[in-house]
Amino acid sequence: MAIHKEGYTIILITSIILIIANALIYLFFSGNRTVQIICALFSLIILLLVLQFFRSPNRHIVLNENHILAPADGKIVVIEEVEEPEYFSTNGGNNKRIQISIFMSPLNVHVNRYPISGKIKYFKYHPGKYLVAWHPKSSLENERTTLVIENSKADVLVRQIAGAVARRIVYYCKEGETVTQGDELGFIKFGSRVDILLPLDAKINVKLDQHVTGGETVIARFE
Repeated sequence: MAIHKEGYTIILITSIILIIANALIYLFFSGNRTVQIICALFSLIILLLVLQFFRSPNRHIVLNENHILAPADGKIVVIEEVEEPEYFSTNGGNNKRIQISIFMSPLNVHVNRYPISGKIKYFKYHPGKYLVAWHPKSSLENERTTLVIENSKADVLVRQIAGAVARRIVYYCKEGETVTQGDELGFIKFGSRVDILLPLDAKINVKLDQHVTGGETVIARFE
């Protein structure tokens, strides 16, 4: 199991803090073996939790221009028709879209991936609040990024959203570049949500509360 590059610094800092903490416990509680063992076990649990959060497993990604892949691991919490105010409503087209939202708990893999191949037609980072990720207003009020990928089938909007715990969105994309389905678009640290907005005629392939795997689960198909 590989560790994602976004975790290197945090894992190093966590390891140093835990080593110092255990050294101090050993120094001040040198005669209390029980306290030393409890501290060591607690430190090991913390380190394992941090390591599992930043894990980056290999994914079997099958490129298919008719498929829309899950951009993240997690649970489907929203499937509904919405009016998208940021991009589609300002570009003269129909702003109604089908929104699929994936909630990522701290136990999920937090790598975000491109759902389709194409050209990044629009990108913007928005500073904002840190409402819980399942809050209805989090899509428009939380810290987030919005990107639109264009290909021969349609324009697909992907939105990374920070949550109450997640305070750091990392993105690798740039407006104008060409991207490949399944490649990494970014990373959100410690719990979050990803929205994907699709054309109304897209055939939805998932259900509410279904768990999906980023880069592998086909969440929808182009008609």
